[in-house]
Order: sequence, then C-alpha cells, then structure tokens
Amino acid sequence: MRRILWIVKLVSLNVGMPTEIEVDGRTVLAGIFKQPVPSRVPMRTLHLEGDGQADLRAHGGPFKAVYAYPSEHYRFWTRELPGTELPWGAFGENLTVTGCMEDAVYIGDRFRIGSAEVVVTQPRMPCYKLGIRLGRPDIVDRFLASGRSGFYCAVAREGDVGAGDEIEVVVRDPHRVSVADIAGLFTLVDVPYDPAELRARLRRAVEVPALAEGLRRRLKGRLAEFGWDA
Repeated sequence: MRRILWIVKLVSLNVGMPTEIEVDGRTVLAGIFKQPVPSRVPMRTLHLEGDGQADLRAHGGPFKAVYAYPSEHYRFWTRELPGTELPWGAFGENLTVTGCMEDAVYIGDRFRIGSAEVVVTQPRMPCYKLGIRLGRPDIVDRFLASGRSGFYCAVAREGDVGAGDEIEVVVRDPHRVSVADIAGLFTLVDVPYDPAELRARLRRAVEVPALAEGLRRRLKGRLAEFGWDA
C-alpha cells in the first residue's frame, strides 16, 4: 500500500471558457476568467470539463492541464491590492488549494484529488492577461517578485474532482527540486548569486524528469547564457 505523506484540501474548483474582452480599443480572447463550480467535474488529460484556454501556444497542453494556487496567498494579495475583488479563481487557477506551498511542493510530486491523479510540472509564469483580470497592469512584475507562483500539473489519471476533496500526496519526487526553486531560477529572487551554486541548481533542475519540456529548454538556455554546458 502506498504511504500517504500528508493530506491537504481542494478549497475551490474553478473553470471558465475563453471570453472576448475589450482592452485599449482591441478585442482580446482570454481564458483567465475562472468561476467556482459547486458540482463535481471530470478532469481530463488536457483540461477540466467546462474549462478552456485562449492561446494554446502559451497555455494548456499536457504539462499545463490544470493550474493550482494556494489559498494562503489570498491574504497577502488582499493587503497588496486594496479595493480589488479577489474571489476564489481570481488568479486564473483551476484548483484553489490549502497546504500546498511552493517551497514544500516538488516538481514531480504526485497528488490524488478525488478519483484523479496529477503530477506537478512547473511554476506559473504569468502573461499580461493576469493584469487584465485584476485591472492592474503592474501585477505581472509584482506576482513574479512575490514568489507566490502556484503550479501547473499534468493529469496522470483521469477522474472527477470537487471542492472539499482531500488532496493526497502519494509520491514525492526524489530530486527534491521545489516549485519555488524553479521559479527562483528565472526571477533570481532568493537565489544567491554565486556562479558555482547557480550552475549546480540549474543543472539539478534540468535533470528532473517531470519538469515541463518547454521550461527545461528555457533553463538550458539560461545555462548557455552563462557559458555553461547543460
């Protein structure tokens, strides 16, 4: 029998299809407007039923099938963005979770939620549409600097999920590279700028099998920027 390492919760399940909105005189298709749903929802290989992404070149796909965001961060953003309405799903997340902080979740960790299972693949690097959703053009830089990225998951086993489900961590990735570690390698926030240490962290990160391939290529590119071999 597999050992359950800890148990956390799915606070809110949020979905939404792409919507056309007017921004600076132009029409933009955005899938970031997610709404909580009270019923159980099938989780498929590429998305939750009733959910969609607008730009499939940058969003969605097997490595970014669902996006999880810690509910604990909402208190921080309520202080940082006074007067901004922040219902569950405000950051475009499908899964508002509790107990899954970025520095404690490893790339490659496997979670069971309801009858589905997901694998953590990468932190979220937001695009300008987060600013549209929150009405804050400066939010992308602030989001990255905050270290509160949340994380994307691949769907390893299809099933159905619903708000209130326990989230069971059934496998911990042995490489022990956290979501926060990967995010830091892009922003260099909380990463000591010691060349040998930075190279070691980058090399360790690109060796994690579960890391999304697009992100692996970008990290290898960062190694190349410093003149280091991957």
